[in-house]
Formats: sequence, structure tokens, C-alpha cells
Amino acid sequence: MTLAKFREDPWKTSHRAYSGSPLAMAPAPEYASSEVILSSLYRVSGFPGVAESRVPQNGRDLDREIQKFRNRRRDRDGAALDPDSFHMMLHSALESPKLPNQSSKRFLQITPLVPQAAVFSGSARLAGNPWSAGTLVRRMIWLGSPSHEAAQQNWKNLFRALSVERDDDIFARFLEQEMTAWGSPATWGQEDVDELASMAPEDCVGLAYPARQFTHDLTAIIGAKGSMTRRQWTSLLESILRIGTVSHVVWLSELHGRIWSCLRQAISGVGPRTESEARSALFPKAFSYLSYGDRALPTIKDRASAFLQARLGINAVLWGLEEIGHPIASTGSAVQLLALCDAARARSSELRALDVLAIVDEVQERENRAILCRKGIGSNIMEFARHVLGQRQAASDILRGYDQGYVLRKKSSASSSPWVVALGPVAVLALVHCSLSGTSGPRSVRRLSQHLQQYGISVDHRDIPDNDLGHQLRMLGLVLDSPDAESGMLLVSPFPEASP
Repeated sequence: MTLAKFREDPWKTSHRAYSGSPLAMAPAPEYASSEVILSSLYRVSGFPGVAESRVPQNGRDLDREIQKFRNRRRDRDGAALDPDSFHMMLHSALESPKLPNQSSKRFLQITPLVPQAAVFSGSARLAGNPWSAGTLVRRMIWLGSPSHEAAQQNWKNLFRALSVERDDDIFARFLEQEMTAWGSPATWGQEDVDELASMAPEDCVGLAYPARQFTHDLTAIIGAKGSMTRRQWTSLLESILRIGTVSHVVWLSELHGRIWSCLRQAISGVGPRTESEARSALFPKAFSYLSYGDRALPTIKDRASAFLQARLGINAVLWGLEEIGHPIASTGSAVQLLALCDAARARSSELRALDVLAIVDEVQERENRAILCRKGIGSNIMEFARHVLGQRQAASDILRGYDQGYVLRKKSSASSSPWVVALGPVAVLALVHCSLSGTSGPRSVRRLSQHLQQYGISVDHRDIPDNDLGHQLRMLGLVLDSPDAESGMLLVSPFPEASP
């Protein structure tokens, strides 16, 4: 790969220093929903031999197997339910709503209540080679943990929580056994993880970022598992997964923009010159991309567009430096960013002779539709954010209220109505529990406001008593009105007996 080849096809191959960075957006997000993320997480953590592309066919095979036994009026050996009852359970009691554009398609889509359900359902696409959303979650755990050993322990704890064990409710244990009896092609079990992406320890000191908060909250959600049914717990887990994954993707987008800004400055002879300056330039002191009650998608689109411009610029500089004999190994920390900026400054005349910045401007202009998120990677990021955060739009009116863990909802019932930031009741339960985890004594709603800020969601605690969030908190019994508390509201833990 050369700078000239990059100029011809800028999206095809990224420089190894970029693609191998822990701050690279890998895997690249595409369409997903909270249930797709959880299903993929099951497969990544306990079914490493089940490929994402194989899942739809497994579902069709299971449907055919059930139909065969229904036609022959025979029971399945080892199964408690007869074929008709099992078919009804999959296509009624456990059915997950299809999108309006999927209403005419026939495929198995069930709630990922137990691991075995993920063998047959929950891939991002029904054909081709779907992306693995669970790999993104695993990468976040490594980036959000203080060390490789801590990340491994967090991953093991998650696997145990996802497993169906003796302390799970009777329906979850029954369902896992029943699906296994109907011929699951995979066995649940954990293998060694080869995830190596992690933050530089010196960069993490005092740094708040979504992956770190997500990893902390994941521990709190795991600790609450014994306080509720399996279905209630997976709903809470999904709500944290959807907030954490999208916030992480947007945070990475902001970091890309900051790296590209530093590189442009360095080619002009300025930019960070010390490790401290590089760290300050790379990592934002405060991260915010959503404001409670406001429209959400325009700000996400701006971040995605900035990411695409930065990706083109960073790769052009890396290929340019390699062409003049100054290759860069990685770009995943403040120290490595400083080395990259020093190289760009030292070889700026040669980079200008290659017209690197002019090539970037030319490519950005040529790829304008992609940068505007109308196609390609940008369109995929927008689809990912919209479907993960947004309330599920069900094709069936009966299942319209199925999704209660959303972060975005339609402002009105009109199809053209914008998506606004408004937490669903399950998301409120999850966030209040996580915000109070590890604390002692009463906390005001300011604690919840600060917790949301860690994910880039801004809400003034003084507005909570009068807005939709305050209404949700009161309806769910999660606050006590107290004249002595800030804003007059004290948070009440939804699961006081839960322990991380």
C-alpha cells in the first residue's frame, strides 16, 4: 500500500499503525439493536465456534426440525414440551418484534433470554457476513479495566453471569434445557481470550471515559442479578450495553478528530511538543454529545462526519511518512501521538512535497457523500446509533411497548418526528442502580446527573424535578421528595440487597 493507492481507494486498507491502535474503531459498527448486541455477546463469550453468519441458518434449521416432528406427531427425546407447544413458545411467548421492513420476512427472532437462544437468533443481518457486536463489548471491557488481569477477571465474571446456573429462575433453566434438547449445534463454555487492546496506564490516571464507566456499571449490573428474574436482569443488562456501546463509539470519534487536529498543526510546525500537551490534546476533560430532551441524531452525525474526515487525514499522513522512510508503529496513546507529531514536524517539508494535505482535501471532497454519512461507514454508524439507542419500532401493534430500555424516543407519533433524548423506565432503573452502587448514605439526583455525564449525556440536576426524567423517577418509586436535599429529591436504590 502506498500514498497513491490510498488516494485511489481511501477506505479499502488502513495503515497498520492506525488499524492496530487500541483507539481504532474496531470492529466497525453496523446495524444492531440491544438484543443483537446481547446475542452476539453470548456467542463471543461462550460460543466461539458459532459464526455470526451461521446464526440465521441455525434458526431455519431449528424451525424445520420442529416442523418435521409436528408433521409426524412425534415428541422429541429429552424435551419436556411437545413440538406444537415448543413452536408456539418460540413464535409467541419468546418472540422479539420485527422491524416494519421485516414484517414479510420469515426468520426466527426470539428474546435472548438464555445463551442457547443466541445460537439460533440475534445476528445483525440475515445474509452475508454480519459484524460481531459482542467483540466491541469485549474490547470495551479491556479498554475500561485498569489492567489486563482485571479485564480477564471482569470477562470471567460476565461469562458466569450470562450462564444459566442453579440460582437462575426456573423458567430460564427450563428454557436452556429445552433448547439444548432440540439439538443445539454448540456447547456453552468459556475459552481463553486473545483481546490485547488496552489503554496506556499513564493515560488512564484521572481520565473519565465511557468504557471505564461501562465496566464499572457492568459489575454493578452483575451484582444485581440475584435480585430479580432472568428476563428482568437481561433487560437491565441490555440498557447498559446500548448506552455504553454508542457512547464509546462517539467518544472514539471525538478522539479521532483531536488526533487529526494535532497532526495538521504539526505539519504546520506547531502542535503538542511534550507528553503532557499531547495527553491534554488527545483526551477531552469533559465528554458530552447528548442533551436530555433535545434532538439526538444531528449531534451524533456531526461526530461521525468528523471521525471520517479524521480517519482519511490520519491514514494519509501515516502512508506519507512511510513513503519518505519514517514509518510509525502505533497511534494508541499520548506518547505515540507525540512521536507521530514529532515525525510530522521533522519531515513536514517532505510531507508538503508529497502534497499530503492537498491529497486529504481532494479525497474528502470526492468522498463527500460518505463523509456526510449518506453511505458507507458513516451511514453504518448512524444506523448503529439510531437502532441501539432508539426505542424499537415494532411491525406488530401488539409488541409496540416491548422495548422499555431505550435512550431515545420519538417526540410524537408522526413518522417524521425527530428522535429526542428520553430514558425509558428500564434504563432509568439500571442507571439509578449503577449510580448508587458502591455508595453509602443518601444521594441526591445530582448523583444521577453526574453518572449520565460519564456517558456524555447532559442533564441539569436542577431540571430533573420538572422534566420527563423526574416524572419517571417518581413513577418508579426511585426518589424521595425531601426539602433538605438538592432539588428536593433523594435517590432510592431499586435493589438495595444487590452487592457487586
